[in-house]
Amino acid sequence: MHGSGWADTAVVADPARPGRYEGAIADRWNLVAIPQGGVVAVLAARAMALELDHPEQSLRTFTAVFAGQMALGPVEIDVSMLRRGRTMSQVTATVRNPGAKAGLTAIAVFGTERDGFSFTDLQMPDVPHHDDMPSFRDGPPPEVPDEYRRELLPFWANVVDGKPALGHAPWEDYDPVTSERAAWQRLDDPPLLPDGRLDPIAYLVLADMMPGAVAEKLGPAPGRQWFGPSADLTVHLFEPASPGWLLCHNRARWAGEGYASVEMAIWDPTDRSLVAYATQMMFFAFDR
Repeated sequence: MHGSGWADTAVVADPARPGRYEGAIADRWNLVAIPQGGVVAVLAARAMALELDHPEQSLRTFTAVFAGQMALGPVEIDVSMLRRGRTMSQVTATVRNPGAKAGLTAIAVFGTERDGFSFTDLQMPDVPHHDDMPSFRDGPPPEVPDEYRRELLPFWANVVDGKPALGHAPWEDYDPVTSERAAWQRLDDPPLLPDGRLDPIAYLVLADMMPGAVAEKLGPAPGRQWFGPSADLTVHLFEPASPGWLLCHNRARWAGEGYASVEMAIWDPTDRSLVAYATQMMFFAFDR
């Protein structure tokens, strides 16, 4: 993870405390009242990679639990090596604001390329091309009621641009049948590898956008305004993608007892390759 882009997610070692790194969450990552969870994961992954100091080992899988609410501004990251291996290593990290008792705690596996088999038992869905779809930044069409017109949050205005691919807009009247939805997503300032491909660390941000599948299944006017904070997030990172538009294909497999299980596949449309898969348990929080 030594590419360009996302300079505001850089972390530096604290020379006085082994395993301690410092960073910050910039204003542009703000989403509703808190930062987007994926950027907190990025900070953890960057600190893990620095502590491991093994460039030949790439981030392969990352799992995090969100134990405390994060805020914009300075963060501390404490990293611990579980095992530093020749071809595979395991690392943990906790990100919190200074003085906070909890934040995000993650465990990750880094590894080199290994001998094995290759296949993908999943297919990219056929959806309208991104050039043919409007940007979410354009806002609703003129005929849509004002209640659906909101000022773009910093994250959507400055980090990620999106376009619909599958599913329904919040103002559409439809009979819900499935949770399946998809969106084209493009990063404004993507982190790139030296060869110009997208740094897979970006998948940690793109994957943390799954509650829309629940909304698709619930259909219009569910009766209560709700949010879907993350209880956990697991991302499997497969290969770097071409920079530009990626297709994020999203489903909710189950909901009950105040929780929902959701998943996302991320596709590179240039060769229809699966570049990442993520799953998440979210919980329901209601606007009182």
